[in-house]
Amino acid sequence: MTSLTIPAGERSAGPRPTRALLGCGTIAGLLFPALSFGQALTRSGFDLRRHALSSLTLGDLGWLQVVAFVGTGLLAVAFAVGLWRALRPGRAGTLGPLLVGVYGVAMVGGGIFVPDPALGWPPGAPAGLPEQASTGSILHTVCGAAAFLSLIAAGLLFARRFAGQRRRGWAVYSAASGVVAFVLTALPWSEESASIRFAVGAVIISGWLVAVSWRAREETD
Repeated sequence: MTSLTIPAGERSAGPRPTRALLGCGTIAGLLFPALSFGQALTRSGFDLRRHALSSLTLGDLGWLQVVAFVGTGLLAVAFAVGLWRALRPGRAGTLGPLLVGVYGVAMVGGGIFVPDPALGWPPGAPAGLPEQASTGSILHTVCGAAAFLSLIAAGLLFARRFAGQRRRGWAVYSAASGVVAFVLTALPWSEESASIRFAVGAVIISGWLVAVSWRAREETD
């Protein structure tokens, strides 16, 4: 895979603070999967085949998943600032950071607003789905959709940037990440597979965030 080179003419800020901000993207991309899957594998009664990762915000240890959402969001916003400083002026130098920033804000919202108890989670919750979703649950769903769609769009936008720079490996990787995440999370599928599909989608977009953050940070040297 070829490197992500930030041309000298596209660097608009000093390297040290910019590299620190870009490094926040790596932490953001690792934090959410680490905390989410760590809990999914250890919290009694949670079944990833039935329960969405978002449901981990509920129950006695729900605050851990709230930290995962809010912490990831704040780090992503910092990463967006780093991209803004590093890439402007240039292709995707404005819209790219804005999309990553939207992802960050949406993740913070996903931690503030939580889904309703359902499908037996947390322990003691009704076995089925609630007849009517609460306002908080609806807002959580909106934030989740915004988070996924913004990073999917960012992946496609950066794919175009990489293609213009003739960095085919990065262009293909970014485009593939966006397309696969879209297919998994946006197309109509069976509800029975939703939790698994969204979990895989979260891993894909988080991995893309880590990869772009790491390469961008390396190229500020």
